[in-house]
Amino acid sequence: MEKTFKYIIQARKAFITLIDRFNIQELNHIPEGFNNNIIWNFGHIVVATQGLCYLRTGVQPNYIVKYGAAYTKGTKPAYPVTQEEVDNLKVLAIQTVEQIEKDYYAGVFTEITPFATDTYKEIMPTIEDVITTTIGHDNLHFGYALAQRRIIKRD
Repeated sequence: MEKTFKYIIQARKAFITLIDRFNIQELNHIPEGFNNNIIWNFGHIVVATQGLCYLRTGVQPNYIVKYGAAYTKGTKPAYPVTQEEVDNLKVLAIQTVEQIEKDYYAGVFTEITPFATDTYKEIMPTIEDVITTTIGHDNLHFGYALAQRRIIKRD
């Protein structure tokens, strides 16, 4: 799992590099043909991983996901995101994965309640499955952000 956590963090750092190329207006811009924007896609991966690992598994049912209401599945941008929120999300993107890794090695996820993901409809019987699926989910949303970048930079 060590390499899996490494890949998740590397992908998130690449997403942060992408975000750093935009000003706050561009990050908040919803390109034609989309119902969200670059910062929503980034915020979504930050909150989704925590929700999947702690809440959907039943490991910590009272776990609080900062910005969860704004970026959870089924939401769309409801307000202009501030630079402060962008900066917080960038920190959380790395810190939360590092915390999940610490908790993983501390045995926090030894027993989970299996669940099916909404996106892939696959049963996640182990935390390893949940964490591995995070890579694909993160990269799916990174791909959306890359497509949005092409539209925004062309405007």
